Amino acid sequence: MRRLSSLAIDFADRFLPRSAVSAPTTLDALAEEAAAQLTGNILPYWLMHARNRARGGFWGEVRADTERRKSGPRGALLTSRILWTFSAAYGRDAEPAYLEMANAAYDDLMRNFRDAVHGGLFWSIGSGGETLAPHKQVYGQAFGIYGLSEYFRVTGEAAALDEAIALYRLVEAHARDRLRGGYCEALSQDWAAQEGPLPDGLKGGRTKSQDAMLHVMEAYSRLYSIWPDPGLRLDLVDLINDLIERVFDKQTAHLRMYFDEAWNARSNHFSSGHDIEFSWLLTEAAATIGDTILADRAKSVSLALAGATLPALDADGGLVFEASPGGIVDPGRQWWSSAEAVVGFLNAYELSADLRFRDAALKAWGFVSRFLIDRRRGEWFGEIDPDGHPKRASPKIGLWKCPYHNGRACMEIVDRVRRLGLAQAARVSR
Repeated sequence: MRRLSSLAIDFADRFLPRSAVSAPTTLDALAEEAAAQLTGNILPYWLMHARNRARGGFWGEVRADTERRKSGPRGALLTSRILWTFSAAYGRDAEPAYLEMANAAYDDLMRNFRDAVHGGLFWSIGSGGETLAPHKQVYGQAFGIYGLSEYFRVTGEAAALDEAIALYRLVEAHARDRLRGGYCEALSQDWAAQEGPLPDGLKGGRTKSQDAMLHVMEAYSRLYSIWPDPGLRLDLVDLINDLIERVFDKQTAHLRMYFDEAWNARSNHFSSGHDIEFSWLLTEAAATIGDTILADRAKSVSLALAGATLPALDADGGLVFEASPGGIVDPGRQWWSSAEAVVGFLNAYELSADLRFRDAALKAWGFVSRFLIDRRRGEWFGEIDPDGHPKRASPKIGLWKCPYHNGRACMEIVDRVRRLGLAQAARVSR
């Protein structure tokens, strides 16, 4: 397996100022850097640090200095995202270590997070395996579907597909608002109405959010690609239309973030990272459906979102986290939103050939390269403060910090640059 030299990483982190780390100036250079990040930094870090080999499963938290937190919660979300990432990596490069990691994640998800009585996935368990948050967060079910679908795609494990389908049916039976459309945020362990506060700052009850629903769309799209069920297709089309018509704000070209049951907006804030992530996931979902009219609608919304996100790029290429019509609400720059920005702007360039989007993708990666990549200890820092310093308290591995956003971004960058090159070559040869 290709790995970055630890000596080179240590030298770069200790002696090279971040200003000396140059941003790529061409898409080919971008793809080369992304490929190196995937196989030489991100995946090796998780292979080395994520698994708790004494107790099984994965560590709930690994800090920026690689210190492992031996107690504390573990989440189904992290395991599902590891499952997706290493399944997808194995599908690209039949590296045995990737399959072993995917197998470990599949075993952990089914053994420790699956509710054998009521179905679905618990949100979190303790370090000793005891259930901590047994409620059914729809966001967490979506990532279970996503990871299990990818695992089936590369292994043919029928039980994984069966579980993904079972999760989909549970979400449809209990979380979907059949009267008004959309999906609620959370339900109790037995899929009844959720009462009381939830852990980890999660939204609860019958409220709706663009974040949860965009990931349900993402999960259904992946499931449909391996299980083209007519009912699933209709459910996915309905969700895409709800997201376009109710969540996307035509006046601002941003996504509304939170809603009550009747789709009344509960905030005027918008998240630049979610806007740009949704912009490319929407076009992917519409392409999976194969409906040209829906694909054209998705393209229009996608380009509007990408255009509205351009001003959120700081001069250094970092993406402002959250804003409102009145200005910036949260200036923090996070690893996941920066990863999604590169892919989202690259997707917009593919759709439009608008050089502003190509340059924005390169600029966003320049921020990743200069500020987010930890060239000493590996992986990416979770968050960068407005002064350009990594927040050391932000973990490298955690309930939310995962290999899915940056690992997937690297895969998408390589594939999209290759497609663009092939398209250009085809035009030249005509």
